[in-house]
Amino acid sequence: MTPFTHPHDAALLGLLQEAVPCTAHPFADLGARCGLDETATIASIGRLKAERVIRQISAIFDTRSLGYASSLVAAKVAPERVDEAAAIISAHPGVSHNYLRNHEFNLWYTIAIAPTSRLGLQQTVDLLHRESGSLSTRALPTLKLHKIGVRFDVEGETRPDDQAAPAYSEKNRSATRALSAGEIAFVRALQRDLAVTPTPFLDLAAELGMPFAELRSMHDAFLASGRMRRFAAVLHHRKAGFGANAMGVWAGPQDDPAALERLGVLMAGFRAVSHCYERPSYPDWPYNLFTMVHGKSEADCEQTLAAIAEATGLTAWQALYSSKEYKKVRVRYFADADAAWEDAHAGGGQ
Repeated sequence: MTPFTHPHDAALLGLLQEAVPCTAHPFADLGARCGLDETATIASIGRLKAERVIRQISAIFDTRSLGYASSLVAAKVAPERVDEAAAIISAHPGVSHNYLRNHEFNLWYTIAIAPTSRLGLQQTVDLLHRESGSLSTRALPTLKLHKIGVRFDVEGETRPDDQAAPAYSEKNRSATRALSAGEIAFVRALQRDLAVTPTPFLDLAAELGMPFAELRSMHDAFLASGRMRRFAAVLHHRKAGFGANAMGVWAGPQDDPAALERLGVLMAGFRAVSHCYERPSYPDWPYNLFTMVHGKSEADCEQTLAAIAEATGLTAWQALYSSKEYKKVRVRYFADADAAWEDAHAGGGQ
């Protein structure tokens, strides 16, 4: 069962999550694949956005490949101060996700730092630690990416133990290099929410002052290099019928990199896993493998995590559920707000 009442919604949302084609009439091309003409497709997408099922349609770039430094961060905050601390952390423009989770490390956020930053990643995390009054902060950067790519099964066709090859992993990433001024302008334009009009890419090309063929060539080159993971829709998961998400954290072997690699690949093969990473561990945080799963209920998440536990043989693991969402946005790359935050919080002379 799906939460959708219109007959084409599930099929259309499935296609939108995979890719919006960079063509002269992308919505006509998408609609044709599920029996809709261009006008009906645009109307359906507009309605799904108004209903807040679709969060955004835009390019999804790979942070590291653009030269950014990023990390998941776990903070331990006194419960009576957690809302205040979350507001301070969320005010950083590079913080894209910030959640309260059911653990002693109760505040979890992701942060991306521009290559032009004067502070860099670690100094920024240290500054947020002090400003937020956190009792303890642990940076958990990605050591190895086994899988990233949220694709909600709105069609209702998968089981907890279904397998699927990751669409994007470490092997898809390009070496970091500085982008040209034209490429930066391209990133700034394509990270915006795409206009739901008949010819949005033609309009973007005109805005950037380039022929459409040049825009499409740059789009294809970014995809081929892995700098852009895909151009697609991101959904509001609860509005799409997925009311629960669990971050499964797993204590894999600490002294056997090959075994840890095999376990990460095995976990990433589960279709219900949207993110799978190897991350550092600490004396007070023994977990070095992370899997993100979404489900219609916590029971769905638990079934997937139990299937992973059975397949891997790992017994030391926890499921961390989000109980409050403080911030969830896409990273805004090459934005002026990053430098302004550093000027205000660390002084313009650093």
